[in-house]
Parts: sequence; structure tokens; C-alpha cells
Amino acid sequence: MIDLHTHTVFSDGELIPSELVRRAEMKGYRALGITDHVDFTNVETVLEQVSKVKELEEVLDMRILSGVELTHVPPAKMEKLATLARRLGADLIVVHGETPVEPVAPGTNRKALDIGADILAHPGFITPEEADLARENNVCLELTARRGHNSTNGHVARLALEAGAKIVVDTDAHAPEDLIDRKRAIEIARGAGLTLEMATDVVEKHAIIDLLSRSD
Repeated sequence: MIDLHTHTVFSDGELIPSELVRRAEMKGYRALGITDHVDFTNVETVLEQVSKVKELEEVLDMRILSGVELTHVPPAKMEKLATLARRLGADLIVVHGETPVEPVAPGTNRKALDIGADILAHPGFITPEEADLARENNVCLELTARRGHNSTNGHVARLALEAGAKIVVDTDAHAPEDLIDRKRAIEIARGAGLTLEMATDVVEKHAIIDLLSRSD
């Protein structure tokens, strides 16, 4: 299981990073991305603190990535914040997409794709043009396990498949019970319209891990 969208007490999650890592380990995770919500007010603090949990990689059979989820950042300011986060050492840039269950600013999806974020999380009613841009700019479109946000998983999967864009399954975990195992991740992908073979491939070969491996 690979899950690159989770949260800790450094934003609105319930667990400190080490407990999140331990619970993920017990679910059979091979890689975990901690991507707490950030804007210009907390990005330095979040990355400075969360990156310290990577110390545990020395004694675990798990890759730990410290990243950020740019959340409710005005599209015009998103590139500046993403650049700052990269400079501060973020392994992952996730953007909080235009989910229909929150008041996300219009244009957020498009800007995330334009700047080449790693993952566009729960992008809601993404357009065919945006799905094409995700393919062109190598941005992964997320199928999420999170209740509410997952109401548009089928739409996202259909447009991603038509465009040939990369698909990932993540939990957007905020609490212990939000973490899932490989079987459940495959069920989520299948529920969004993927075949068993496609769903298994998406879950077992998370596209971002592949990209990071090539860049190491």
C-alpha cells in the first residue's frame, strides 16, 4: 500500500507523525506521504517539523515523504507558495482541488496543473481539458477514500482514463480509522470504474513513487 496524502496534528489531523507512521506500518504501507495543509502562514513550520519523522526510515521498511497540501490558496498565489515549499525541502506538492463539498476558489484545479503539482487531490468536476493538461504536465489525479470528497471519484476516473492521465488512490487520512489497506484501496479504484486489473496496477504502482525513484 502506498498513500501519499495524509495529515497530522501539524494541520487538522489527530495523530503525531510517528503514530501515523506506526499505524500505516501496521496496515502494510510501503510508502507514506505526510502532506499537512499549508498556506503562507505555516509552510515553514510544517515542513521543518514533519521532515524530522524521516529519521524513522532507518529502522522501517517504509519510505516516508514530507510534503504539503496547498489548501484554499488563491490560484494567483499558488505558484509562489509551491516554489517556496520546494525550496524548503518538500518531497511532494499536493493541491487541495475543487471538491464540491468545500468552497474552493474556481481556477484552483487549472493552476495546480499549470504549475505541475505532483498530485491534484479530490479535483471534483474536473474538465476534459484539465484532464488533458494533467497528462501533459505529469500531474496525478487522485481518487480519494475520504467521505464527501469521494463523491466525484467516478467522474475523475472516467476523464483521467479518456485523457491518459495518471491516477492515484490516496486516503486524505486525518484520523486512525481513515487509513486503509491494499484491498480497500483496490475496491475504491474499482468503485470509481476501473477494472480489477487497472485498479490493482494503480494501487501497487503509485505514479509519484515511480517519478521520485527516477529522480533520486
